[in-house]
Amino acid sequence: MQAQAATRQQTALGGNTDTGWLKIVALVFMIVDHLGVAMFPGVMEMRMLGRIAMPIYAWCLVVGCEYTHDIYRYAFRLLVLAAISQPINMVALGNSWGKLNILFLLCLGVLVIAGIREKRFYSQFWAPLLGYLLLGFVSMDYGWKGLTFILLLYAARKSRGGLAAVILAFALFWGDSSSQVTTVAGMELTFLTWPGIGSVLMSLFRLQALMWLALPFILFQTHTKIKMPKWLGYGMYPLHLLAIILLLVLTGESFTSLLSVLIP
Repeated sequence: MQAQAATRQQTALGGNTDTGWLKIVALVFMIVDHLGVAMFPGVMEMRMLGRIAMPIYAWCLVVGCEYTHDIYRYAFRLLVLAAISQPINMVALGNSWGKLNILFLLCLGVLVIAGIREKRFYSQFWAPLLGYLLLGFVSMDYGWKGLTFILLLYAARKSRGGLAAVILAFALFWGDSSSQVTTVAGMELTFLTWPGIGSVLMSLFRLQALMWLALPFILFQTHTKIKMPKWLGYGMYPLHLLAIILLLVLTGESFTSLLSVLIP
């Protein structure tokens, strides 16, 4: 009976529930993105590919909220990893104490979803409001836009078409204020000037808008059967940042100068 219930829950979701595989994909693109930030700032193609990571992690979070036996323990794991990751994030990527890493946002997303789902004392209304209020005082990676994206994915979680609409709409919204992408690996994207559809394509080929590249990974079910330990999936976040710090030191960056980010 439990297996049948799990199968019904899995088929109820509109997107890919193979989260072990998805987290590996997201990790690879996140590493590419962060290497671009830390070591190859002039290689914009690395930043473009990096836009794939966040939507996949956000979707894995939604799936995790559906499947977890204890949503608050899930949030606690994210909070612990976020706290551990913060100084490492600052050293590897040059951020400040004033900007919290993405794991804090994911933790907040889980707590808001818990409030929406449990409906305790009308928590479906005040939990999102508290989440946005907190983001008005505390800066987190991706901020209110990231929280909105997570909540919209949660709202559309049972519809593949709904998920596609959310991702494409948010790509257009998020990309509107980011830089235009006109070349890839030195090649001009001439199709962006095609009459009729060129203007739409140009909107999708802005840096932040390239999050739509995550669509096939999220929408189409895979069956790799990869299982990842609960702590490892998001635990790779601080581990890959430690690896970047090691690479920076090995390539000549002073460890003292890296630590100066923590204590200016």
